[in-house]
Amino acid sequence: MAKTKATATEQADERARQQLYTDAYFEHGHWGLKLWQTLVGLLGWVAVVIPITVTVLSIWSTYDPRVLRIWSYQEGVFEFKFIGILLLFSFVLTSLFAVTMTIIQNRKRDRVVEQWPTYNPINQKRRQKALAKFMDNRFGDAESRENTRYYEVKPEQNLDTDEIQKLYDEHDINDLD
Repeated sequence: MAKTKATATEQADERARQQLYTDAYFEHGHWGLKLWQTLVGLLGWVAVVIPITVTVLSIWSTYDPRVLRIWSYQEGVFEFKFIGILLLFSFVLTSLFAVTMTIIQNRKRDRVVEQWPTYNPINQKRRQKALAKFMDNRFGDAESRENTRYYEVKPEQNLDTDEIQKLYDEHDINDLD
């Protein structure tokens, strides 16, 4: 009886997990929802495209009289150019900062990596020995493993996800704690 309850609970959890990935828009039917969401999406794109088009045409028309002029206020053109200059200045400063910080970090990293190892070399040797012993016990000696062309792993020989981590913890050689 308890097994049936656990199975029912697991099924409910599976349904709830699958519910996270469903969308009524893409299911069969729901025409009202599809119509409404499509109209809202199209209206949103219109609200983005029209102001950009008007602004680009108006600025372009100041340089080329053949282009349709929707507005021609000098304040608007001046403001557009001013914002363009501010954005260009911001881009140059941001690029300068990013390049400078990259150079500084690369130099710092090169100095640090050359001076200190990024791992504990004593524990590294211990990990290699413990792992070699573990593999010898599980799969046979290293020479036979390395010289075998085809080896079929038995199901009981498969490694658990955290088995090597546990091995390191048992021998107190885990640098990740």
